[in-house]
Amino acid sequence: MSESWVKAFQSEHMIKAELAREILDQNGIAAVIVNKKDSSYPIFGMCEVHVLSTDLIEAQTILHNAETFREA
Repeated sequence: MSESWVKAFQSEHMIKAELAREILDQNGIAAVIVNKKDSSYPIFGMCEVHVLSTDLIEAQTILHNAETFREA
């Protein structure tokens, strides 16, 4: 049975999505970036990080606790 991918994180900035994907990868969670930015008008749309549905809660916990994404 194939597993479904779900959104674990989103940002307007590709670099933040890349950082999130890398943090998840370092913690053993497979993640992919889905770029939903409009190619003609890049101010519209988001970059999403998707993980397997079975890893969603763990991925969100890791990203929530990551220093990189904490507000000052």
